Amino acid sequence: MSRLHLGVFFTGVGPNLLWTRPDFASHTHIDTFVHVAQTLERGLFDAFFLGEGLRVRENRGRVHDLDVAGRPDAITQLTALAAATERIGLVATQNTTYNFPADLARRLASLDLVSGGRAGWNVVTTDNAWTGANFRHGGWLAHERRYERAGEFVETAKALWAARPGEVVERHTDLVDLRAAATVPASPQGRPVIFQAGDSPGGRDLAARHADVVFSANTDYDKAVAYATDLRARLVAHGRAPDAVRILPGASVVLGDTAAEAEEKAAWIRREQTTGPRAIAYLEQFWGKDLSGYDPDGPLPDIEPADGELDPSRGTIPIEMRSGKLERVRQWRELAAARNLSIRDLVIEVTPGHGAFVGTPGQVADEWAHYVRTGAVDGFNLLPQLLPGTVEDVVDRLVPQLQERGVYRTEYEGTTLREHLDLPPVG
Repeated sequence: MSRLHLGVFFTGVGPNLLWTRPDFASHTHIDTFVHVAQTLERGLFDAFFLGEGLRVRENRGRVHDLDVAGRPDAITQLTALAAATERIGLVATQNTTYNFPADLARRLASLDLVSGGRAGWNVVTTDNAWTGANFRHGGWLAHERRYERAGEFVETAKALWAARPGEVVERHTDLVDLRAAATVPASPQGRPVIFQAGDSPGGRDLAARHADVVFSANTDYDKAVAYATDLRARLVAHGRAPDAVRILPGASVVLGDTAAEAEEKAAWIRREQTTGPRAIAYLEQFWGKDLSGYDPDGPLPDIEPADGELDPSRGTIPIEMRSGKLERVRQWRELAAARNLSIRDLVIEVTPGHGAFVGTPGQVADEWAHYVRTGAVDGFNLLPQLLPGTVEDVVDRLVPQLQERGVYRTEYEGTTLREHLDLPPVG
């Protein structure tokens, strides 16, 4: 039987969350996290994900003041949630570029133990220099070597988790150099479930070698099928079963009583996400100049961008958009002129949004049932726009429709995150 798995990704940064709205619950108060996690558990979700950053973001060398700051450490926050929940998985996003393997493996094992086997680790890398500055490294690793270190890092963590307390693990390379003893006994699920978020060839290969779950960006059906086909081939090439990894693309959901109402709400959300200051900040990354004097609801800047391509260590723009800057700006000017777009209109048009499923609860449930029954995905990682509103909407209105279609559980059948995801026991 095909079963849909669901998680929620609580990002903390970026435009997806409408955190400046008055009806948005506090983004730093523990009560918000407890309420959201308990609501998800009521909806029988597999996991609650916390995004994590090791430094506040920057824009043109200055603190980017359009994101939430002041969030507690993810593992600390999830440990608190372990005491407030009973079944839902608790997944911490943690960086392999600037953490230390023995220390992070111990903290994740501790979360796994105190939660009764509900911990997961969303493995990420970074090449931005402002994070590296906190660790006296700057950009440190070339982009392609980040995944090489991540692979060695995960291998070392797995070795520590498999070792008995007191047993020594050693690794000596130019990227991971340590001699450490395991200190935490295994949880009921053996070790934390490993999630991997990345769509580049390096990210896909890392997932095929080490991940239990992948958090992809492919929500369009044809792209989801292509991604699943590619990942499953990589799994086989690494000696793993083609169904060894659960594929959960990140997705937004907008529900309405009618299809028209849902479409109208989705358009409103997209515009609310792209505030005037955020639209200006987005263009500043490409222009390399201060554009604060321009009206976000006026025409594009009448000045040319600074010379040179985008510095890949200084921004959060996807890799594929960091070259060809001048040609991209030329195309934007043509598009804006042809359709009479303001700065904000243009940014809404050209920025990559997270795949949104828009419609009535029944329509979205039908679409999701098709995705999972045909093997395009194993589920979705929801990216809520409003908290707690979006989560409550999905749990109260969409989950019953999924259950009616026989693609979603009606009760938890296990106690660990590994069991929720129907993953085999750790060997």
